[in-house]
Amino acid sequence: MSNQYPLWKYLLIIFVLIIGTIYALPNLYGEDPALQISGTRTAELDSAAQERLIKTLDEAGIVRKSVELEAGKLLIRFNDTEAQLKAVEYARAALGTDYIIALNLAPATPEWLDSFNALPMYLGLDLRGGVHFLMEVDVDSAVQKSIDVYTTGLRAQLREARIRYAAIRSQKQGVFIVFRNAEDREKAYGVINTAYPRLKLEVRDSADKIALFAKPDESELKETRKFALQQNILTLRNRVNELGVAEPIIQQQGTQRIVVQLPGVQDTALAKKILGATATLEYRAVDTEHDLESAVAGKVPAGSKVYYQRDGSPVLLKKSVIATGDQIINANSGFDQQSGSPNVTVMLDAKGARSMLKFTKASVGKPMAVVFIENKTETRLVDGKPVKTRKKVEEVVSVATIRGVFSKRFQTTGLDSSEEAHELALLLRSGALAAPIEIVEERTIGPSLGKDNIDQGFNSVLIGFCAVLVFMAIYYRLFGLVADLALTLNLVVIVAILSMLQATLTLPGIAGIVLTVGMAVDANVLIFERIREELRNGNSPHASIQAGYEKAFSTIADANITTLIAAVVLLSYGTGPIKGFAVTLSIGILTSMFTAILGTRAVINLIYGGRRISRLSI
Repeated sequence: MSNQYPLWKYLLIIFVLIIGTIYALPNLYGEDPALQISGTRTAELDSAAQERLIKTLDEAGIVRKSVELEAGKLLIRFNDTEAQLKAVEYARAALGTDYIIALNLAPATPEWLDSFNALPMYLGLDLRGGVHFLMEVDVDSAVQKSIDVYTTGLRAQLREARIRYAAIRSQKQGVFIVFRNAEDREKAYGVINTAYPRLKLEVRDSADKIALFAKPDESELKETRKFALQQNILTLRNRVNELGVAEPIIQQQGTQRIVVQLPGVQDTALAKKILGATATLEYRAVDTEHDLESAVAGKVPAGSKVYYQRDGSPVLLKKSVIATGDQIINANSGFDQQSGSPNVTVMLDAKGARSMLKFTKASVGKPMAVVFIENKTETRLVDGKPVKTRKKVEEVVSVATIRGVFSKRFQTTGLDSSEEAHELALLLRSGALAAPIEIVEERTIGPSLGKDNIDQGFNSVLIGFCAVLVFMAIYYRLFGLVADLALTLNLVVIVAILSMLQATLTLPGIAGIVLTVGMAVDANVLIFERIREELRNGNSPHASIQAGYEKAFSTIADANITTLIAAVVLLSYGTGPIKGFAVTLSIGILTSMFTAILGTRAVINLIYGGRRISRLSI
């Protein structure tokens, strides 16, 4: 009896080996600390800006490894993180706030590997260093805020309908309204039910009170909590851009927590300041009564102020504010039904709606502006050293003509493209946090500690790997060497898959790889022991090989499937580090099944298949 594989199985193993090697190789070349600089809508990254930056770095004595300009982005590589962190201050001072300057770790992958789109794995915060925040969102505050909005709206609605009430006040679960008589209560019931169909109304009469209790239904409360969390994530993501962090992680954890990880950031005070900063929006009337050129020249009329749009053009606005960003409930981009041009639909709360209604009644045909206000940190060179200063930025993001009278819901038109409309909608929604946040956990991991973690993790994999190799070679002889070969291929394939998925490798992920190293040879131990048992029973070498693989397969499958189920559960319900462990463990289980069974059988077949043998080296 002979043991042989069909040609397609050998070709499959060779294909996996080649692809695995190609996509695992980039991890050997490491990464270079780098600055990635790109322009904005108001400032393109031209050759003059590039020359100015290079000259500033040269004068500061900062040594560069290389400078690359591709697709409008400038990438400057350095030999170490010390030069990178020093360069970022001088870069901000040389270029100002018109450019986006991000700290980055650029892969040092050769061009021939780049042609295959082969990239190294991302390194997690515990391996690269940086800042980790766990933030808790007060979603109940967002619910209460929506109830307060309902209270204001109901008060205005009842006054408009000329329905008398004794008292109206917000409570924890809804709005409590007291009436003077049952007739007013019945009228109010119908009016509220029509105007606010999503409010559940309950009659709360008592011996001394005739009252209604209006509360949002459960689906709306759930939606409000979800919206508050999502809007806070969006706001935080926009604010993280101020830190110039490459590959930040901002994600939801549970129903009311947000994880923010900023690789490369070591200044927790600055990170806290940016994440907790307050940005706001204001709607202002455009001053069309006075001359703009005179105002720009310095003759600004009383009650007005000169602002600048994103393209640098000035605009004269009234100082009085029509509505603020705190009064915006929602904003969505779309297209105007009449003209087909891009627009943004904005919804205000009751207070903002009343103010907007009063203004638009008297201002049809006149322009109105949206002003974005935020405090920024600017770096300047003073006596050759970078100095940080606080700067208040007031920027007009949109000027549109009022086409008709509106209050709570209206459209902002006059936008150049659907992309600009989408950006403006995001800006309007994320100008301020939807609910208060509190930092409940904070960790800082230094770059040197991250490097130590990498070294220790690599050493743990190497020591475990070598120990297994030696044991298998001594105990199972030639079969042990074949298992060692399969184990090496297994590690290569795991790294290749993680790289192809662009997964983030963390310390728990390394632990998963170490565990996989031990589990990968477990299948071979079962197979080899079964082969030994068959030989002791007097079977021929070829029959023993075939029986060993076939009879051990069910046991191997059962053991790996149960472990895979546990890994999938961890992946589904776990968070953060647990997911990192589950990912590498799941991949390791699948690849070890392939290499330990199909891979080792192929090599054994090449060695012993198709020829007469009297004994096995096992």
